[in-house]
Amino acid sequence: MHKSYAMLAVVQLNQWAMSFKHNRDNIIKSIVKCKEMGASYRVGPELEVCGYSCEDHFFEPDTTAHSWEMIADILRDENLTKDILCDIGTPVIY
Repeated sequence: MHKSYAMLAVVQLNQWAMSFKHNRDNIIKSIVKCKEMGASYRVGPELEVCGYSCEDHFFEPDTTAHSWEMIADILRDENLTKDILCDIGTPVIY
């Protein structure tokens, strides 16, 4: 039977600029906590993977590359994001 509602969890994490592994670990902990609280949709801030105040680092391709590596790490554990939609903010080159 499907739920007729969705519980939204909005998170604000203590992220550090250019500290990708620290930020990834905080994101993973927040996903676990949101699931424990019964959320079916987790929304994070727009730059939660790389952190704010990266300034000139946005001109370096490594910033985006490392951000995508952290997204891949998060998705590697298929049970982590099972039964929850996660909105994870990261820079994208378009």
